[in-house]
Amino acid sequence: MSNPAQLIQKIRATLAPCSLGDWPTPLERAPALGRAIGVADLTLKREDRSSPSYGGNKVRGLEFLLAGAPPGTVFVTLGGTGSTHCLATVMHAAAAGGRAVLAQFPQPETPVSRAVAAACQARAALVVVAGVRSALPLAVIQAWRRAAAIGPRRWIAGGGAHPRGVVGHLLAGLELGAQVAAPPDAIVLPLGTGGTAAGLVLAVAALGWPTRVVGVRVAPRLVSNGWRTMRLARAARRLLADRGVPLPAPRAPEVVYGLGKGYGHPTPEGEAATRVAAAHGLTLDPTYGAKALAFLMRHATCDMQRVVFWHTFAIPVSQPEPAP
Repeated sequence: MSNPAQLIQKIRATLAPCSLGDWPTPLERAPALGRAIGVADLTLKREDRSSPSYGGNKVRGLEFLLAGAPPGTVFVTLGGTGSTHCLATVMHAAAAGGRAVLAQFPQPETPVSRAVAAACQARAALVVVAGVRSALPLAVIQAWRRAAAIGPRRWIAGGGAHPRGVVGHLLAGLELGAQVAAPPDAIVLPLGTGGTAAGLVLAVAALGWPTRVVGVRVAPRLVSNGWRTMRLARAARRLLADRGVPLPAPRAPEVVYGLGKGYGHPTPEGEAATRVAAAHGLTLDPTYGAKALAFLMRHATCDMQRVVFWHTFAIPVSQPEPAP
């Protein structure tokens, strides 16, 4: 393929995202952590360092999803009460000159989910929390209607899972072309709504790599599956092709199980992975990163020894208490 940096520039010039993050995010060697989990050559793609205001992988998609909105736009989205997508939307909506309204469903409380929920409550223009998960559609309707009183509205898909958002993660994968000397055996990441994995399979195809993209499923199969991921990848590919940026057809990711009891519920394996990572200076969240690293700890094989671990979680910054 052509130079990855040139392709990144062409895509940015074509789709004109807003500027929210600091790119490229670092790729760090982690030999000690690799030895601890049985991976000979482990590197960490530090998506947690994507922005000083609030990082994480969701900033990638938001650059494209928030772009072009007039000042005062109210961005309405959904997620769990501990959703880092919701928090990233809240934080970066302000940078795009707008505000955010959230519809949320309850998820198990952990120190991380409580911190994220508190930050969302402190900074969002409005948060509508469903009493039970099955009531989320009503919460979405209520949030959408009430947002109209605040300003002009724009819908942001849950998790940022939209073809334009996928393009942001494609750029993240293309960054690896300049950061590694040779293609890794695998890229391992948590698989939720699928936008990040969709972008990465497109990037691997564009780079011409044989690399496996392994998505560790951490959400219910209805929203977290290979079919949905590939649907997003193909839609993003069509979006770019229609604008004169053709890409090779991607291969499907390998989807492996990591959910446990349910979305947001910590697992014993994930807690063990969290402790190992913490001993090597890496902070994982129990919903996504811990379950992905737990899979790698259990299933690293001889053909999966040069691994890029996609570190998606950013620790919430301290937020002021909401006004009484």
